[in-house]
Amino acid sequence: MGLFSNNISRDNLKPGDHIYAWRNAYIYSHHGIYIGDGKAIHFTRGDGPSIREGSFLDKIIKRSNTRGVISSCLDCFLAGGNLHLFKYNVSLATFTTKLRGGTCTIAPSDPSHEVISRAKFLLLINGFGDYHLFKNNCEDFAVYCKTSLVIGKSYVLGRNGQANTVGAAACVARMLTPLVRNVIRLFSDVGMRRDAIKVPVESLAAWRNKEDTFVTRKRRLQHTNKHSVLTFTNIL
Repeated sequence: MGLFSNNISRDNLKPGDHIYAWRNAYIYSHHGIYIGDGKAIHFTRGDGPSIREGSFLDKIIKRSNTRGVISSCLDCFLAGGNLHLFKYNVSLATFTTKLRGGTCTIAPSDPSHEVISRAKFLLLINGFGDYHLFKNNCEDFAVYCKTSLVIGKSYVLGRNGQANTVGAAACVARMLTPLVRNVIRLFSDVGMRRDAIKVPVESLAAWRNKEDTFVTRKRRLQHTNKHSVLTFTNIL
């Protein structure tokens, strides 16, 4: 029922699984999609422990991309944490017994080959937009890959368990009884929302690209290639 109830061994992992690892004394968790061969695809700000940690081989290989959607070894992803399996299509009873968000959803998962295909497509084009704790985070990425679900015609993300646990509504909910808190979290779950719609990955990526502002593109360029940003600035 607690933080450790979704533990899974590496031997039991299957390609297409949504995995996560707790960080900083269980304050938050990092999520991704396991794609097999000891690799995970995940969405990151570029400055977390998933970037800094890993095997000896990962440390001597210079990765060209360390923010946005990236692929890394499982050790890099875990960064010293324990491996957990995010569960799909759970019952209402199971969902409401969870003390923390970000561990399961009412929504069913799509087939594994579709999950991996979405993750690899978003990795190829780094097409999940800018990281935002509440609006566009690693859990949103993994849940989207597993379900292709977004909220409404504006393709809203940031409505999943972990964000709901620490958001403004959650702060109010903490003053209520555990039952009321869980009911609020339940009806925020993407699997329960009537405005959740399935969106093909190509459409989501095109929408994300349209949302990118000129400032955002310049900031990405500054992060990935300092030489290029000098040239970019000179053009301006």
